[in-house]
Amino acid sequence: MNNLKRPCIMGILNITPDSFSDGSTQYKDIDYQLTRAHKLIAQGADIIDIGGESTRPGAAYISPEEELERIMPVVEALRRESPITLSIDTNKAAVAEAVLTAGANIINDITGLKGDPKMADVIAKHNSEVVIMHMQGTPSDMQNSPKYADPTSEVITFLTQQLALAQAAGIERDKVILDPGFGFGKRFEDNCNLLQHTEIFGSLNQRVLIGISRKSLIGHALNLAVEQRLEASLALAVMTYLQGAEIFRVHDVLETRRALDMIYKVNQPHWSYN
Repeated sequence: MNNLKRPCIMGILNITPDSFSDGSTQYKDIDYQLTRAHKLIAQGADIIDIGGESTRPGAAYISPEEELERIMPVVEALRRESPITLSIDTNKAAVAEAVLTAGANIINDITGLKGDPKMADVIAKHNSEVVIMHMQGTPSDMQNSPKYADPTSEVITFLTQQLALAQAAGIERDKVILDPGFGFGKRFEDNCNLLQHTEIFGSLNQRVLIGISRKSLIGHALNLAVEQRLEASLALAVMTYLQGAEIFRVHDVLETRRALDMIYKVNQPHWSYN
């Protein structure tokens, strides 16, 4: 395990009224959102992932205009106030164009570049990073009846295809991050299969992002409400980190930072007990 890379923590900032864990009726209050963002930074976030459209199961579509109205004030203010890496959780090319122009660094596309045919070109134009995620279906219907013969193999095939598409569009390979998409169009057993084989995603020689914080598979396994899923979220972060994942999209930044940094530090050859 001495080849473990320092974990990269992506703190979640949902500017929505209806996200499954941290949606808020105060989502239009920019001071509230900036306070949340700076708290995540102080707790050790390397990246802030800003989302203006809920992607929980059954979530409804919103227009690019409404999405930008929610997120742009926060993007612009954070870019003025902090050098923190900003990731924008969107699948709309018009939104990506606006936020990248405003100084965002990463587009986190849950459709894996399938949702908007212009997305790859926008990302290539700005030479930004992109998270390509696997999802079966769309947020509005993805949990209706997902089916897989071999979840890990099928997800690997999709990510390989979309990586090739990204490169063909002019996105540099080292700008691409891959996400298996836990909870997005997957049954409990599918998520477990992916967890058991996370190391396989490293075979694509790309950085792997894990987004499993507080998700329903934990509730299903342990019969826990969303706010009770911290310990299990940390356990799965540790499990996937030891299998080679590098980036962790989480609600609980401080706790995840400490848990994964501890593993990283004790596995360094220069570690001293003095």
